[in-house]
Amino acid sequence: MPFVRVAAVNEIKPGEGKVLDASGREIALFNIDGNFHAIDNICPHRGGPLGEGMLDGCVVACPLHGWRFNVETGSSVMPPGLKQMCFAVKIEGNDILVEV
Repeated sequence: MPFVRVAAVNEIKPGEGKVLDASGREIALFNIDGNFHAIDNICPHRGGPLGEGMLDGCVVACPLHGWRFNVETGSSVMPPGLKQMCFAVKIEGNDILVEV
């Protein structure tokens, strides 16, 4: 699977997330202390944009109904047992690339 550029490193500050397009796929990209993590943006509950949710450490809460996911693993915290698709991320110079 190819890596595609989705953002510049300075576009997403530590502790923040952003909704981005990666070759037609909507992803949520998060910066946790300078480490970037990408998961599927669409919450399985009601389709909320996870990239717009509140990030607490490595856990994001869906802004619609509060379902929470670990952005490093994709695993749900609340409710347990669900998993979001994760995407490999790499940095090349100032570019953030995601494998889709």
